[in-house]
Amino acid sequence: MNSSQVEVLSEEKVAQLFQREEDHFTDYKDKRISGKGFSKIISAFANASGGEIYLGIREESTTKLKHWDGFIHTEDANSFLQILDSIPQVENYYDWEFLQHPFLQTYVLRVTIFKTQAIIAATDGKIFLRKGAQSLPVDSPEKRRRLELDKGIVSYENEPVKDSEVMDASESDIYMWFSKSIIPEVDAVQWLKKQRLIHFDKLTVAGEMLFSDEPQICLPKRSSIKIFRYKTSGQAERDVLAEQPLTVEGCAYNQIYEAVAKTKEIVESIRKLGAGFETIEYPEETLHEIITNAVLHRDYSIPTDIQIRIFDNRIEVESPGKLPGHITTKNILETQAARNPKIVRLINKFPDPPNKDVGEGLNTAFDAMTKLRLRVPQISETDNSVLVVIKHEKLASPEEIVIQYLTKHDTIKNSTGRSITGIKSENTMKNVFYRLRDRGFIKLVRGFNYWEKTDDFDQLVNEQFGVIE
Repeated sequence: MNSSQVEVLSEEKVAQLFQREEDHFTDYKDKRISGKGFSKIISAFANASGGEIYLGIREESTTKLKHWDGFIHTEDANSFLQILDSIPQVENYYDWEFLQHPFLQTYVLRVTIFKTQAIIAATDGKIFLRKGAQSLPVDSPEKRRRLELDKGIVSYENEPVKDSEVMDASESDIYMWFSKSIIPEVDAVQWLKKQRLIHFDKLTVAGEMLFSDEPQICLPKRSSIKIFRYKTSGQAERDVLAEQPLTVEGCAYNQIYEAVAKTKEIVESIRKLGAGFETIEYPEETLHEIITNAVLHRDYSIPTDIQIRIFDNRIEVESPGKLPGHITTKNILETQAARNPKIVRLINKFPDPPNKDVGEGLNTAFDAMTKLRLRVPQISETDNSVLVVIKHEKLASPEEIVIQYLTKHDTIKNSTGRSITGIKSENTMKNVFYRLRDRGFIKLVRGFNYWEKTDDFDQLVNEQFGVIE
């Protein structure tokens, strides 16, 4: 991707830029950096979660003080842009623009590197990975293998399971049920071989997780779900653990449905003080889709179970493994990449599959929260896992959103109201306005088809809502 934009920075933006620390997503470099050194940082960001490189901002190694030392002409940075173009498989995963100093009139080149699907090497053929504020070499077969697994280039689901036997799947109850429903009168071993779920005389991880009644026997510590209930809205600490953690075992299909049911059961036992004591509710679709994603897309090479942590005000679902391929927390709802494509494909053949709409699960989860006017889940990535936090936190009511808008504007139209509240129906939006009219906040400006604040608006807001930010 290319860009030719020049942004003239204000003094305030320069100050903000200098306040940022070098970290996992940001690197400042002297404009005299070598092409080899520049390509090293490109490799590191592309192989991690992406990031921004600022060429022309020099940082002192001891004091960390930053100095603007930009290019006199934009053409002076051409050699760096040529390096970007010369690195294979990066061409669709970068953008760049020049930042011009308001007084010095010189230019800093900001290069944005996006997370790539492939492993990217520097110009000298070496591979790097961003960790914190460092670009570390991937210089051993073990590190290369870990990077391939993290990116989803290779999938651990195809690994043979050392202690498994073919009969674990071919004679299991789950396979018998599946075969009667889906593939009657087919030899079990031949079908499993055809699906590449057998490697010589061993089941693969995918075969074990899909069709063994107890995959935990051969895949301990990497094939179960742990459910914790903490009686707090704070941090997960042992002294607020309500009871012993619950372990959900069995094949992937049964785990998903049992974990959703158990989580729902625990959540429904939580009571909060409202108009009397109220039961906390989360949309079952949200719980189902997020737990399904955790089971289907986890990294089975990491010996850690999936964790579901239930608090008084939220649920946390932590799945081992980083986001695969080019997936990031920003694009996860718009794009797809399956770490375990066989598991995803074959579990969709089960009766009432947990992943009915393949690739749409998280969107369904988010939509279900919005319909209940709850905040959408938050997705973050740690060094070795993906964490989804489902908060039981109500969004502002449509009336409150309109009031908030009118504290900064004098009038509002129906179309504006629908845009800021997410309401689709024009008539439903009218009813919101009517309720605010009846409470004295707004009045209709006849003939112009919009609403304006009444003279008592500010007083009513202070009395009924207090300070609205």
